[in-house]
Amino acid sequence: MGDALLGRRIVSPSGSAAAGAESGDCPEAADAKQVEELPVHTALFLGAFFDELVRWGVREVVVSPGSRSTPLAMCAYELSRRFPERLRLFVDVDERGAAFFALGLAKASGRPAALICTSGTAVANYYPAVMEAASSRVPLLVLTGDRPPRLQGLGAPQTCDQLKAFGDHVRAFRQMPLPAAGKAAAAFARQAAREACIAAMPFGVEAVNDAESSEAALRGGCAGGMEAAPIRLAGACEGGPVHLNFPFDEPLKPDLTVAGLFETARVAQEATALPRVHTHLRLDDGGDRLAEVLRGCRTVVLAGEGSVHTEREARNLVLWARSNELPLLADPLSGLRGIDDPYVIDNYDSVFGSDIEPPSPDAVIRFGRYPVSKRATSALAAARPLTIVVDPLETRDFNAATAVFVACAPASFVRSFRFAHTDTEAQRTLTQSWIAANDAARARIVQADAVENGFEGSFVSRVVELAPAGSCLFAGNSMSIRALDTFYLKSDKRLVVLCNRGLNGIDGTVSSALGAAQHFEQTTLLIGDLSLLHDLNALALQRELRVQREQGRPAASIVIVLLNNNGGAIFDMLPQQSSDPYFERLFLTPQDVDFAAAAQAFGVPYRCAETVPAFEEAYRNLLGTPGISLIEVGVPLEGLKERYRKYW
Repeated sequence: MGDALLGRRIVSPSGSAAAGAESGDCPEAADAKQVEELPVHTALFLGAFFDELVRWGVREVVVSPGSRSTPLAMCAYELSRRFPERLRLFVDVDERGAAFFALGLAKASGRPAALICTSGTAVANYYPAVMEAASSRVPLLVLTGDRPPRLQGLGAPQTCDQLKAFGDHVRAFRQMPLPAAGKAAAAFARQAAREACIAAMPFGVEAVNDAESSEAALRGGCAGGMEAAPIRLAGACEGGPVHLNFPFDEPLKPDLTVAGLFETARVAQEATALPRVHTHLRLDDGGDRLAEVLRGCRTVVLAGEGSVHTEREARNLVLWARSNELPLLADPLSGLRGIDDPYVIDNYDSVFGSDIEPPSPDAVIRFGRYPVSKRATSALAAARPLTIVVDPLETRDFNAATAVFVACAPASFVRSFRFAHTDTEAQRTLTQSWIAANDAARARIVQADAVENGFEGSFVSRVVELAPAGSCLFAGNSMSIRALDTFYLKSDKRLVVLCNRGLNGIDGTVSSALGAAQHFEQTTLLIGDLSLLHDLNALALQRELRVQREQGRPAASIVIVLLNNNGGAIFDMLPQQSSDPYFERLFLTPQDVDFAAAAQAFGVPYRCAETVPAFEEAYRNLLGTPGISLIEVGVPLEGLKERYRKYW
């Protein structure tokens, strides 16, 4: 109790200070002067902080309105207003959706995106996206407003303990001080911004340049870098979320007219030309030892999300596989299905379920996380080959099979490692058997093109076929990503395929896709009805996207393809499946939502397509439409396993 009273002034009934003031002091005058100067102190402190964030590569901030976060929101807004080429600001009134929107921004660009919210339950609404960002390694900077220390633990409104609110789900937490005057305080604010960026993005693909990283470099999924911006091909990131908690006292409005708002305590411009320098690990002698371990082993490569970041890395990986006679089992999120090469095994899931499965390998090299396909992971777990995991951070091996862990990026491994096959014929035979099995599976899968209604696969095939080159294809979880795994066939058309596979949740999918869409001219979201319902209020961002266009920002187009089976059809393929009443009540959970009415409520153009030709027409017509559009496709709730069986 004593600690809680520290710093409080005890005031007598007459109004004079009974404690805490020596003779001759005038605490009321001092308090008044401090209150008068606080808007200036707050502005300079936060101006330095946001300026440094931008200098270290942050280009987007998502604000949810609130009172206690006023200083953060207004300073971020002022920077975006004065320097729109440096910072882009979005507003989303729903904190849960805002966090996923920022996650989508960062997943698509590979750079940290910032979030701003007020105190209290607003902070807790960030939690699902923070957990997903931690698991998917997406760089997020969570900036939360808070009450000052003198109001903590005393029942003040909208006040709770926000210290380390996200626990171990963030890579770093910093409790910021109350804004203070002087260059020393501004210098600290800048260092706090640097430390946050370093913690959020320790393993980037390229260093982020402080020079102009224009929106033109981001269109089509490009991320700014030290070279000409490389073309991002996948959502691979090695960052994570960071939380900074900012206490503020009243008055909350910063004085944005103060001189040097964004320049105070800034170091020399040339000192930030290279804010981050990434070295590329080479295997050196360790590569020779690994080659010896693999000598004589028939080997395949399992390429999951995180295998490549850019188109250049993808092509280098395929060339490496060809030169070493290695089949590449390519997950839809790997970034490799945009290369039509025989060594890219895109139908691996169907192969594992067929009667012509190739011989089990002696060794597996895994890049990135395990793939979407449960059959692939189960088959490899049963075979127990020698497993080499290549990852800059950790094994992510829930099969508990890692024999060798190579702590580097797959791109670095590919540049450094060469096989020394003792039996090249055995390796070549294994690879050719995979290529033949993959071709046979493809022949089965393309038969879905002849189905004109009632089957998800035929609609997914059309989406992949008609989506413009260079566009983003964002998949929901549950059946959407699994359908994409089967019906997204490799070609030389570059698509950036994204999905929130960290925790595989259905929450925030629409918001994530809308965030990612800001880096593309065209985005298509493939989603089921329960996932859309879970994030339906994200359609309210239709207005925010219109505001962005009115400000001269690029007009992103997002077409939502809703595969509506009126429930959780995926459970028809899981052990819970039953004819007993509990199955529909607890797992299928039909909701009977009128999505046409929902679209109308949010001003979203809507089309309904029952057949593939009708879908093709609707999809072609909506491509390029600014903002959000929705196409609803009705498919049956029951019989999912039977519909897919012939293609799997």
